[in-house]
Amino acid sequence: MKFIKSVFTILAFLFLSYSCSAQNKTKNTTTADEMLIRISEIKIEEQYLDEYIKILKYEAEASVRLEPGVISIYPMFQKENPTEIRVLEIYADNEAYKAHLETPHFKEYKSSTINMVESLKLIDMEAINAETMSKIFKKLE
Repeated sequence: MKFIKSVFTILAFLFLSYSCSAQNKTKNTTTADEMLIRISEIKIEEQYLDEYIKILKYEAEASVRLEPGVISIYPMFQKENPTEIRVLEIYADNEAYKAHLETPHFKEYKSSTINMVESLKLIDMEAINAETMSKIFKKLE
């Protein structure tokens, strides 16, 4: 019986070791060509600004923390006009972006802020120096 427990323990350890190394290999295979990079330009109705920012902060944090394919959801606003929100969004690939749209936290963000948004423009971008991204965004390493 001790022999079977020992074999089972060794097999479980090997399986976990393989799983962790496979995840790390997948994580490192993202290339700049595969990434979806976008800037969202959002204008918020002034009376909803504080509430919108609270909801957006939660959604951005949850996305980066919970979704391996989300590299950046980095919200910011214009100093001169705080109702002008910009979000730098970087996803490992288009599949990560599609998966993001189906998450509960994104759906909650979208449904709870729909009446707060005056306008939304999504601008797809291309990286000029993608080689530096792994230094900036540690999640790519």
